Amino acid sequence: GVAGHVDPATLLHAVVGTALVAGGSAVFNQLYEQDVDALMARTRLRPLPDGRLTPLRAFMFGFVLSALGLLQLSFGVNHLSAVVAYATLVSYVVWYTPMKRRSSLATVIGAIPGALPPVIGWAAATGTVSREAWLLFAIVFLWQLPHFLSLAWLFREEYERAGFPVLPVVEPTGRSTARQTVMYAAALIPVSLAPALTGLAGPVYFAVALVLGVAFLVLAVRFARDLPRRTARQLFLGSLVSLPLIWLFMIATRVP
Repeated sequence: GVAGHVDPATLLHAVVGTALVAGGSAVFNQLYEQDVDALMARTRLRPLPDGRLTPLRAFMFGFVLSALGLLQLSFGVNHLSAVVAYATLVSYVVWYTPMKRRSSLATVIGAIPGALPPVIGWAAATGTVSREAWLLFAIVFLWQLPHFLSLAWLFREEYERAGFPVLPVVEPTGRSTARQTVMYAAALIPVSLAPALTGLAGPVYFAVALVLGVAFLVLAVRFARDLPRRTARQLFLGSLVSLPLIWLFMIATRVP
């Protein structure tokens, strides 16, 4: 486990700094995608496509948020957490965001920066990026794929209209979407149990993670069976519940 007590001020700097960098990443993403955001019902009221914000002001806002977040992590926490946060920002903005218009693999690529925030937190708490940090990374990485694939299936018509080649658009029968959703949900079970096996969490966490993992897999299998919107929505909502509960019980049962 993580030895010692995390200073509240350090924790505050880590949380706020990470949030600022994440906010900056989101601004740059919306700046790049303002044209296609205008074509989708769920994004057309964002500030840029709605005309409430100019691109220059959006760029300045994103730059300031990112810079403040990286400075806060670097000087309020440690340099390693800032380096990981910078890698998250660059991979999200430079690698993932442009790839969204080119390939369905962007979903997998985007899961990399999406899974790095726990690594930022581990680096902030311990000053290292150890095996445990990459275990937390793997949990979030695998969780994201059923989460995003179910969302993409729900909004596949909008993604197609906007020109995003997500998997449900590229392969409209849904067979590949179904197969990958079940595969990632199944892989998540042993990975989410690993913290209890490596001494990072206790037996109560093991039991809770097993129940959550099996329930998540059941939702994925039900979705994959015939791909109705109802089960896609259930899988998406289930994903929103499962990950916070995994973190909650991991923290609550952490081995000193």
